[in-house]
Amino acid sequence: MIRLLRLVRIFAIAVSYGLHEFMPRVPGDFLLRLIAGRRPEPRGQRLRQAFERLGPIFVKFGQVLSTRRDLLPLDIADELAHLQDRVPPFDPELAFAEIERSLGRPLGELFATLERTPVASASIAQVHLGTLADGREVAVKVLRPGVQREVAKDLALLESAAALVERLSPQARRLKPREVVAEFAHHLEEELDLMREAANASQLRRNFAYSPLLAVPEIHWDLCSERVMTMERMRGVPVSHIAALRAAGIDLKALARAGVEICFTQVFRDGFFHADMHPGNIFVATEGEQRGRYIALDFGIMGTLTEVDKNYLAQNFLAFFNRDYRRVAQAHLDAGWVPPGTRVDQFEAAIRAVCEPVFARPLKEIYFGRLLLRLFQTSRRFNVEIQPQLVMLQKTLLNIEGLGRQLDPDLDLWTTAKPFLERWMSEQVGWRGFVRTLRREAPYWASTLPQLPRLAHRALAEDRLAEVRATLERLAAQNARRNQLLLALALLAALVVVLLAGRLL
Repeated sequence: MIRLLRLVRIFAIAVSYGLHEFMPRVPGDFLLRLIAGRRPEPRGQRLRQAFERLGPIFVKFGQVLSTRRDLLPLDIADELAHLQDRVPPFDPELAFAEIERSLGRPLGELFATLERTPVASASIAQVHLGTLADGREVAVKVLRPGVQREVAKDLALLESAAALVERLSPQARRLKPREVVAEFAHHLEEELDLMREAANASQLRRNFAYSPLLAVPEIHWDLCSERVMTMERMRGVPVSHIAALRAAGIDLKALARAGVEICFTQVFRDGFFHADMHPGNIFVATEGEQRGRYIALDFGIMGTLTEVDKNYLAQNFLAFFNRDYRRVAQAHLDAGWVPPGTRVDQFEAAIRAVCEPVFARPLKEIYFGRLLLRLFQTSRRFNVEIQPQLVMLQKTLLNIEGLGRQLDPDLDLWTTAKPFLERWMSEQVGWRGFVRTLRREAPYWASTLPQLPRLAHRALAEDRLAEVRATLERLAAQNARRNQLLLALALLAALVVVLLAGRLL
């Protein structure tokens, strides 16, 4: 019943903001218009306001959409960009009370100063700036009151919708909507635990400790809890403020290339990547020793990949770059993404039909996002299964391309990423990869080698043949008993036949 009421509320809000104009014409459209009335606000503003009223999950959806200016009308993309850092804040008194309750001390003992007005307000939390007693500047992130309850209701609705879609649409079943929703729910659960987010930030900071491309804030662990996170304050300009970056003398083309390198480094070197890279979470340092570096913020949603996933993705990317469509088709078959009976040559021909027209264009006109969409449409004919563990990576790659195109409209994701992937593959399969594997396995070998003589002696000392002989003897005894029983039955049957024959005579 609660889910039905939530669905009715979503529909009512959509109609009240006139969002039916985004849907195809349907019977009853006149009635919808009559209910909605005329709203003077532009369509992008109405869509943003509807997302804000619908809650955190819809705000996050709007954030993702806002990075795809190449796929959305500019008026809608510009308006949805406000969702990245201008979601209406909640009462700072509630935030301060939450900080004291979560950290167990009065505010005056925790911070020397703490600004009442939040510097950023997002769908899940808001951030206040302050200073510590020693003068260090910090940013304090506090969860919104009741956000877990709102997210739980929306997730329940999404789960019901996914189950209904799987039941009604055989084509949608291959997209694994319930597994995708479960993956999204898992990442949202992590985002609602600020101790996990702090741990994610700490791990990413270690991964890029000596990087000239990316800066990550330091975490103050004594001022963190599940609902409060305190980190070093980072000064910079949002990556979407192109005019400000240009005025500061930042090389935008180099910045766009650095963003691609950072993304692929996280994915293929570390298998641990920032999966919520909309412009509200990415800043650029414009002064000091960090000038020109990216600044990463908001580490609630992080993606992880196994070594198998990384190797599979790298080989597929390189095959696309080299137009080796047979290799792409075979890799999908080997990974089990397509049914075993699929003809590789037919799948290869379908992939070629999608990619060749794209590669025939100038490099600056090749859009990775549009290519992915066309590939997904083609894959329906071959029942390709979407892998839930790669959903976050797909979203991240689309975000990176969207950000890069804003910084440098001529950015070519293909040629920028290809040298990195080739170098990474060389390190994986070449002698460097062999040496690295030896180093990684050396501690295990060091602990196992001294035990080999003892293990070999134990194996030789154990009389395993005796167990085999005993088993064979038991089987032989059972077989002998069975033969004796069969012989007795045969003699009994013969005796009965003889007696019957004597009576007849």
